[in-house]
Amino acid sequence: MRDKLRKWREENYRNSEQIVDVGEELISEHTSKLGDDIWIIYEQVMIAALDCSRDDLAWSCLQELKRQFPDSHRVTRLAGIRLEALERYEDANKLYDSVLQDDPTNTAARKRKISILRAQGKSNEAIRALNEYLEHYAKAAFCLEELMMTNPHNHLYCEQYAEVKYTQGGAENLELARKYFAQTLKLNNRNMRALFGLYMSASHIASSPKVSAKVKKDNVKYAAWAASQINRAYQVRRLLLFSQLCLHAGYTLGTPGSANVLT
Repeated sequence: MRDKLRKWREENYRNSEQIVDVGEELISEHTSKLGDDIWIIYEQVMIAALDCSRDDLAWSCLQELKRQFPDSHRVTRLAGIRLEALERYEDANKLYDSVLQDDPTNTAARKRKISILRAQGKSNEAIRALNEYLEHYAKAAFCLEELMMTNPHNHLYCEQYAEVKYTQGGAENLELARKYFAQTLKLNNRNMRALFGLYMSASHIASSPKVSAKVKKDNVKYAAWAASQINRAYQVRRLLLFSQLCLHAGYTLGTPGSANVLT
């Protein structure tokens, strides 16, 4: 079952009913065996559940993702997509606006706002917003190329350029996006946005039916590595938070059985 879901993700199948049937059983009976794959499976099953009007399943998947990634803009976007499926467009827009207030360069949130205009039948507004969106990123790419030439070791310029190329889409731009997300991580291996970007760009390349078997295999490997690093980073963050809470409460942490486990 796990391999089926992975294959459907990699080949970009939108067979929502099958994903729900397989995924629901997998996450209800085999969660402990899925390792880091569980998070992308929750997302995959959630999207399929919305397609099938299974809001109960979509909601439970979303709650698991929120618990694991409480500050993730990606999870906030998924919450917005659920609200869109329920035709609660105003509430969805508020979530996307909150993401954009925190991160004005978040491309996914801007795309969702355009999707809402289309869903509401506001075609002219949607077209105008889309044209402004694409024109903005074409100019941004040129400016960032100039900035990187003058300061090639600035990881933020590198990351922003990768995000712009990812937004522009297409095989060539996605390949550039993946390379620049990887370069960002070489310059700053703690950059979480670059990790998410590497995961997304590699996943999209791997799911394209036009790429060779070798390119698909390589990008599946890159995506898997990025996913494991993301999960590891969140686990470390939660451990540090727990340590801080213990210290604040008057406890100190030590090795099990040692005298300083509790003081």
